[in-house]
Parts: sequence; C-alpha cells; structure tokens
Amino acid sequence: MATVALRSIQGKWIMACTIMASAMAFIDATALNVILPSLQQHLKASGPDLFWILNAYLLMLASLILIGGTLGDRLGRKKIFMIGIFIFILGSAACGFSTSATILIIFRVIQGVGGALMIPGSLSLISSSIDEKERGKAIGTWSAATTLVTMGGPALGGALADAGLWRYIFFINVPIGIIVLFFLATKVKEIKDDNNNKGLDIYGAIAIALGLAMLTFGFLRLPAVGFSNIQGYGSITAGISLLLAFIVIERKSNHPMMPLSLFSNVIFRGTNLLTFFLYAGLGAGMLFISLNMVQVQGYTQLESGLTFLPFTIFMVVNARFAGSLADRHGPRLFLILGPFLAGGGLLLLSYIQQTKGPSEYWTTFLPGILVFGFGMSLTVAPLTAAVMGSVSDHFTGAASGINNAVSRIAGVFANAVLGSLAVLLFSAALQKEIKELSLTQQQKQAVIAQTVNLGNARVPIGFNAIQEKKITAAYHSGFINAYGKIMKISAGLGFLASLMALIFIQSPDTQKKPSR
Repeated sequence: MATVALRSIQGKWIMACTIMASAMAFIDATALNVILPSLQQHLKASGPDLFWILNAYLLMLASLILIGGTLGDRLGRKKIFMIGIFIFILGSAACGFSTSATILIIFRVIQGVGGALMIPGSLSLISSSIDEKERGKAIGTWSAATTLVTMGGPALGGALADAGLWRYIFFINVPIGIIVLFFLATKVKEIKDDNNNKGLDIYGAIAIALGLAMLTFGFLRLPAVGFSNIQGYGSITAGISLLLAFIVIERKSNHPMMPLSLFSNVIFRGTNLLTFFLYAGLGAGMLFISLNMVQVQGYTQLESGLTFLPFTIFMVVNARFAGSLADRHGPRLFLILGPFLAGGGLLLLSYIQQTKGPSEYWTTFLPGILVFGFGMSLTVAPLTAAVMGSVSDHFTGAASGINNAVSRIAGVFANAVLGSLAVLLFSAALQKEIKELSLTQQQKQAVIAQTVNLGNARVPIGFNAIQEKKITAAYHSGFINAYGKIMKISAGLGFLASLMALIFIQSPDTQKKPSR
C-alpha cells in the first residue's frame, strides 16, 4: 500500500514537472507567431529570416528528438529530461540577448537541441510511471494543462511585444526551467529500461538533420532564385536523397533511432500520418492567421494573441474529458471527427477578406476559431494516448520521440513549403493588382520585390502620396488573396488527417503491439 502511495505521490510530481517543462517548449512556438512583427521590425528581419527563426528550432527538434527519446530509454528518462531542460534554458537566455536575426537563428538551434532531449521525456515519464488504465486521463491532463499555457502564449507574447518587451518571451523560460530542475532532482526517482543497452544511431541522426535542413533551405530559397537555380532544385534533391538514405540506415541499423518495426502496427502508422497532416495544417494556419491580423487587419499584437482565447478554453474544457472517453470507447471516433472539424474551421477562416479590425472579430475570425479549436480539443489527448498505447512500455520513449518528430517535421514542412508558396502566390496576386497602376517597369519590380516580407511589405521610396495609398491597398489585397489560398490548403491537410483516422485507426485491442 505504501508503494502505491509513493508511486502516486511521485506521479503527481512527474505530472507537474512535465507540464511546466513542456509548456516552456510549446509556449515559445505559439508566442513567436504573434511577436514575429516585432522581431521583423527590431531585428530588421526579412520574410525568409522569419521562417528560419521558426525553422531553426523545429529543424533541430525534428532531427534530434528521436535520439532524445532513445537516450531517455537507455540512459535514464529523468537524466536526459534534466539535461534537455538545462540546454533549453541556456538557449532561451541567449535568444533573449540576440541583436540580429542571424544571431537569434543560431541560438534557436541551441534551444532545439534542448527541446529534442526534453520533449519526448515528458510523455515517456508519464507513460512509464502511471498505470495503463489511467494513462489516457493522465495524458489528457497533461494535454489540457500544457495547451492552456501554450495557447496563453499568444496573449502573453502580444502583450510583451506591444510593450517592446518581446525578449521576455525567451527570458521567462529561465526561472521556470530552474524550478523544474529543482523538483526533478529532489522529488523524482530515475526511470529507465535496464535491459536496453544498445548503441546510438549517429549516422541516422546526421542523415535526417542534413536532409531536413537541405529541404528547408531549398524551399525557402525558391521564391528568390527559382526552381531552375541549383540552390533550389539542388538543395531539394539533396534533402530528399538524404531522407531516403535515413530510411535505408534505419532498416540496416542494429540500433535504429526510428525502429521501423513500430510501423508494422496499423494504429502507430495511422496516428503518425494523421499527426503529420494535422500539424502541418495547424502550423501554417496559426502562423498566417497571426500575420494577417497584425500586418493587414490592424490588430495589435496583444489583440491578436487574445483572439485565440476561445481555442484555449475549448482545449482546457475538452482535452481531459476526451482523453477519458477515449480510454473507455477507443480513440477512433475522436480522431475522425476532431481533425475534420479543425479542417472545417481553417476553411471558414480562409474566406475572410479585408475587415475593419478588431471590432469585426466576432463575425469574421471568431466562428472559424471556435470550430477549429473545438476540433483540436477532441483530437490532442486521444491522439497522444493512441500513439503511446500502440507500443510496448520499453518503446515509449522511441514512440513519443517519433510522434513528436513527425509533428515538428510537419511544422518545418508548413513553414518552408507553404511559406515559400505564400510568397509566390502573393507576388502573382500583386502583379494583377498593380497592372492598372501607372508605374514604370522598374517601379513595378521594386513594388513586387517587397513580397518576400509578406504582410510587412512596405511601399519603396520614390512614390507620391496617391501612389503609396494605391500600392498599400494592393499589398493588402494581394496578401489576403495568398492568405486565403494557404488557409484552404491548411484545411485540406486537416481533412486528410481525418481520412487517415478513418482508414487506419481501429480498436487498440485488435492491434498487436510491436515487440523487441
């Protein structure tokens, strides 16, 4: 009885520590979307710089998170979790002191290394320390709590950015991380798989890191150099080749960072496909909603952040409840309905045109955000529980790492591919908008060159007041045109995620978990 009580007490400390640590990592992602305009202004960053600020972190997270999960399983989940937190708070402090976009991108890489060791440890610690019958509820609690803090990120980021204090989005991680390290050191015992002493897959880590980096670089360079330039097609080709090489390495490795045997389980395979499509749509949708609100619709960064509060409320109210229901009835229905509704919300948001600002929020952005948020609230906990429940306990670190890697890779895909596509769509729409203006060819080229800055495009010098007004209107119209198309693609990705659940997700009891 004493052992059960002790485990229960430790479980509560694990829940508290994993929630706080995960919140650090997730809050940066959502807050950054809102403070990007401030970053662009204070660091004189271009549109591609903004995508690299997002992708530098996501790239390291996606490429190393599998190693992070494996290290936790083999060397101790608490130990690797704590090392990750320490590196993350060092990177966060450095980001806060950045004086240029390039320096910030470099320090975001350090953050990503810490996150890769930290994030898979959260779910792995929960899964290995909490009874299987209560695991869905626990993961639902973790999902609800981390999402509450995460979705509070835009409001916090907006308030700090409007006050000129955007750097504190990074600094705030330092005290939180120190508190978590203290409680982990004093309240939580080590948890590891003593029978798992295999080596590390260094070649696999190098292949996936370089592959994702080359793909991202290629897609981000496309708007500037075109596909015929070697920086475009060469980088993309090299990236695809390296990712194929990664799969070959994993197939032949005696100790793969991504055990391909896990994908023999239909639920594990289906949930990761679902994760990729859903989080690609989510990443692009959240980013372009924020850019549209602040840079085109006239919202302050705080107002933009506050507009996501309905999303937060749905997540807090529904996530834990959905996790409990998924424990009893299986996750299939939630994983079909949730992503479908999320896609429907993104589709509603795609039809928004130029508005009069925050006063029209209730009839423009709110309906789509409500549907989007309700769909995500039905999805997050059942999805996580389905992933973790589809594998044996000694694979929980690897499974968590793979699923988190898939969601981050989806983010890289959304930022690089859809970000690049947005610039091209914006440029095409703008060319039509300015066709009727009495501008020289050179002036038109100067106007179009600003499309790399997306919603932050500014009228070049040398135009009179009337021309400036017309060009500004053309910028807004062209950006909204590109925004609508990107949001429709994001909605389609949500619908694809729902289709994955319909095809692949069955009752967990009918699936055999991968063994050693």
